[in-house]
Amino acid sequence: MRRLVSETRVHPAQLVLPVFVHEEIDAPREIPSMPGVQQHTLESLRGVIEDAVQAGIGGVMLFAIPASRDAVGSEACEPNGILNRAIDTARNAAVQRLVVMADLCLDEFTDHGHCGILDPHGEVDNDATLEVYGRMAVAQAEAGADVLGLSGMMDGQVAAVRAALDGAGFQRTSVLAYAAKYASAAYGPFRDAVESGLQGDRRTYQLDPANGREGAFEAALDEAEGADMLMVKPALPYLDVLADVASASAVPVAAYHVSGEYSQIEAAAQRGWIDRRAAHVEAVTSIVRAGGDIVLTYAALDLAEWIRAD
Repeated sequence: MRRLVSETRVHPAQLVLPVFVHEEIDAPREIPSMPGVQQHTLESLRGVIEDAVQAGIGGVMLFAIPASRDAVGSEACEPNGILNRAIDTARNAAVQRLVVMADLCLDEFTDHGHCGILDPHGEVDNDATLEVYGRMAVAQAEAGADVLGLSGMMDGQVAAVRAALDGAGFQRTSVLAYAAKYASAAYGPFRDAVESGLQGDRRTYQLDPANGREGAFEAALDEAEGADMLMVKPALPYLDVLADVASASAVPVAAYHVSGEYSQIEAAAQRGWIDRRAAHVEAVTSIVRAGGDIVLTYAALDLAEWIRAD
């Protein structure tokens, strides 16, 4: 009876698995602050893609850890850079059986850990960063990405990337705008995963957690600039923002159940304080209930199995 009258149903095809690919390891390596999550090689990435296909999830989101970093994130735009090689590897392994998404941001490639180019005063230069994002977008599209995840929160990034893609003949490459990305305390384990050397914080370009209407406003701007999908990040502390964005948006809306949210469940479950399966299922169900059409979660493979079992 409960199943019959359930108002919210989660399907594996709604789930996206974030995957980390490291240029300098020769075997998968555990991430201590993210139990059950690994940094992968290009070779092991193929196996992850096949697992994701067999699980029936909708896609993967690729992140990379390069061997070298500099102030302008040069490796991000290199055709032979680790992220673009990972995109190519994933595309060939997937054979169009799932959606290959790629993170489009400079934080993984800069030695200072910020999402953009810094000016002489050490502040992020929004417009200089947009130029790099455009080149990065074309490189990722050439590598075979189906969707580009614009996570840098630069003003005008959607319009800049869309123009660069269209100008290079990639009109069919989709843009997922991280439209309402908050300056959250929940990103710590992710920064461990990408070995970030962040100096300072990102409060000058990520949103204030106190501001809900601003998140909806930013999402509307990105949709107007041509975003094919919108993202709210993190998920659980911002379900109100997610609901507002979903109610107003004409395009699909995603939410990212981020590393800190994931690791809190895993840590508590390891100590026997909560039921791991029930907690992850409840979290993703609440995200979909609030309006999330797509959910990025590190538990995507397990969730797909549990959903089928239920």
